[in-house]
Amino acid sequence: MKKFVALLLAAMMLLAMVACGNDPQPTPEPDPAPEPTVDTTVVDELYAAFDASMAEQLGETPAPNGEKIGAVIISLTNQFWANMKACYEAAAEKLDVQTGTTEGDTQSQLDVLMTMADMDYDVIIVSPIDGTNLIPGIVKCNEKGIKVINLGPGVDTAALAEAGGHLDGKITVQFSDQGKIVANDMISRLPEGGEVAILQGLAGAGQSEGRTAGATAVFEATENIELVASIPCDWDATKAYDTTKDILTAHPDLKGIFACNDVMALAAVEALTAEGRTDVLVYGVDFTADAREALKAGTMTGTMSYSSVKYTEAALKLAVAIAQGKEYAEPIYLPLTLVTKENVAELDNWA
Repeated sequence: MKKFVALLLAAMMLLAMVACGNDPQPTPEPDPAPEPTVDTTVVDELYAAFDASMAEQLGETPAPNGEKIGAVIISLTNQFWANMKACYEAAAEKLDVQTGTTEGDTQSQLDVLMTMADMDYDVIIVSPIDGTNLIPGIVKCNEKGIKVINLGPGVDTAALAEAGGHLDGKITVQFSDQGKIVANDMISRLPEGGEVAILQGLAGAGQSEGRTAGATAVFEATENIELVASIPCDWDATKAYDTTKDILTAHPDLKGIFACNDVMALAAVEALTAEGRTDVLVYGVDFTADAREALKAGTMTGTMSYSSVKYTEAALKLAVAIAQGKEYAEPIYLPLTLVTKENVAELDNWA
């Protein structure tokens, strides 16, 4: 009976609240946590320096006037070139980006350019797999009146001239400087010296040759550093993994590895992890998304970078200027940035 009375009283109180307009109020939702802020200071400063360098080298450039521009890149199997394709397409509405099948398929890349040479492009920007594979396509473009700009990996200009062709412009980086900067940073972390190795890219590829030469020069000029291996791995992760294991077997005291791109550097990290080694410094080139995570995790030590967004913006400005008759006798060089495990957090919005 008492229980019934208690329930009746509770019901009456609830009815009274409703009658008075005092509906039971829901528990308020907590305010959402504020979005974390990203300090863009470092990236903004680097971008400003880049813009200043490009403005100095390019001079005043004209506005686009409906030019049809194409680009031939290396391969979408590499994060760097996949990102470059996206940056090209974001930077221009009328831009056709084509590619070979893999990083080593020189013939498929040439086939793409030969087909494009039969189309009505004003300018084609080419990034060759090696120094000579695109020469017949460049000559064909010359004959068709299509301007050709070499971006990144270099065309062998002597071989091109011998074939009767020419370039109308070039935009790139100092690949040898990339190797030198990495080698000097690695040495600064090895005060007692030690054995180091280089994982080269594809033999004959300008970026691989330059990076290797730059690093080699620094290593060989340093008294307590011994370059014990410098082996082509063709930009291939499996070859880099196996080569790293072979080098570790032959040189168990190895202290550092410079891989000529991030794909191979990450493969080296994987091989080192499989061997239980965490004491070997590993550097790459390109600052891909996977390399960014490896730097944050501390499994990679550093990688060379330049902004793909700014690179493509500058390349398209160059293409428009050349299409409208401006001439550039000298190559346009991009500034370089070394990203390390110490400063990677400052470059979260680098693209």
